[in-house]
Amino acid sequence: MSVRAQSRRCPFERSRELNEPNLMKTYYVYMLKCNDNLIYTGVTNDIARRYEEHQQGRNKSSFTYKRRPVTLIWHEVFNDIEQAITFEKKLKKWSSKKKLALASEDYDMIQALAECRNASHFKYNPDS
Repeated sequence: MSVRAQSRRCPFERSRELNEPNLMKTYYVYMLKCNDNLIYTGVTNDIARRYEEHQQGRNKSSFTYKRRPVTLIWHEVFNDIEQAITFEKKLKKWSSKKKLALASEDYDMIQALAECRNASHFKYNPDS
């Protein structure tokens, strides 16, 4: 089993291991599925703590506060905060369908959803 697969199954244990002293700093970009099926995207350096904050509703002005319970559906590990923030901003612009495709590792669907569908696109051919 790969490290990536292990981290998806148990992100909280992995988070605590990676945040021990003398190890490289770790950041997570993550997606939560809210109880109303909206997708929340965030970045943190402690995924276990942040997930619990979302679940417990510690911040009443948070997007997820009235949408609990939430489910962690995807996360990725970064060791550079700038890369993590850049990727989070990119994800925030994605459609829900594209985010769900990433969470389910359906890379063909991500590609299909990423393609431009308007008449000015060079591959667009409504008659084919």
